[in-house]
Amino acid sequence: MATIDRHATALALAHALSAAERGLAVIPLSRAKLPALRSPHHEDPPPAPCHGACGRPGHGVYDASTDPLRIRELFGAAPWATGYGIACGLPPHHLIGIDLDTKSGADASAALRELALRHLFTIPETVVVTTPSGGRHIWLAGPPDAVIPNSAGRLAPGIDIRGAGGYLVGPGSRTEHGVYGTVPGTAHLPPAPCPPALLRLLTPPPRARHAAPAPTDRPPAPQGQGLVQFVLAAHEGQRNTRLFWAACRAYENGIGETLAPQLVDAALHVGLTDREAHSTIASAARLTGHARGGHDLA
Repeated sequence: MATIDRHATALALAHALSAAERGLAVIPLSRAKLPALRSPHHEDPPPAPCHGACGRPGHGVYDASTDPLRIRELFGAAPWATGYGIACGLPPHHLIGIDLDTKSGADASAALRELALRHLFTIPETVVVTTPSGGRHIWLAGPPDAVIPNSAGRLAPGIDIRGAGGYLVGPGSRTEHGVYGTVPGTAHLPPAPCPPALLRLLTPPPRARHAAPAPTDRPPAPQGQGLVQFVLAAHEGQRNTRLFWAACRAYENGIGETLAPQLVDAALHVGLTDREAHSTIASAARLTGHARGGHDLA
């Protein structure tokens, strides 16, 4: 049975209600940073998942609300809650969370700085939440028409993204490892708009239309040609971003070294210089942990 700390629950509820006043939809969390309410369908046979259509609480982020009465009901049903989660991707802020993790051993802050230098963006003044482990959550606002997926380490080692369907642990939450806070001077800032260059890195590429099956006498397309085509479709202003994204995916799938020459050719075709192409691919290899000592793609 969960331990009840009424003082911690009261503080979490107060923080959650304050967040809701700012337009942030919230849910109660346990000390383990998980949704505090168990699914009402945990003993049901496995049909299609319910996202709250049944009207009962216990659907995780799909319970998130800005309605004070609803929030009090959720916390009343979970008196063991000591924190709250903030749902991402919902209006009016369409919140995006940049989670700079320290537990992976990677220097996530340095990786973010390198991305910012390479893609020419700066992180604006915005809410920055501190975690008990020494990490940070950067809050950014996304455009209404963008659906940012959740990811772990895709952008760079140690950088996790919280987008649609995900949530961030709210400041003031108490967990098994400590209390979440805010960097001084940022608590009352609104989530700043996500820089366009960073938004392009966070947005998955459009899915290619499935072509008709190749004739049986034609050999299958070499692995990674979709990534090459993705670079070839780049327009001015997105060439470097597309090349970097494609190279990261190639290295993550174990074909980076094999595909690099074709990615370079594609980058040259769309207007990048040889030096820019090799430098971008080398950066992707480094950020995905595939760089080799003394190895230089240039």
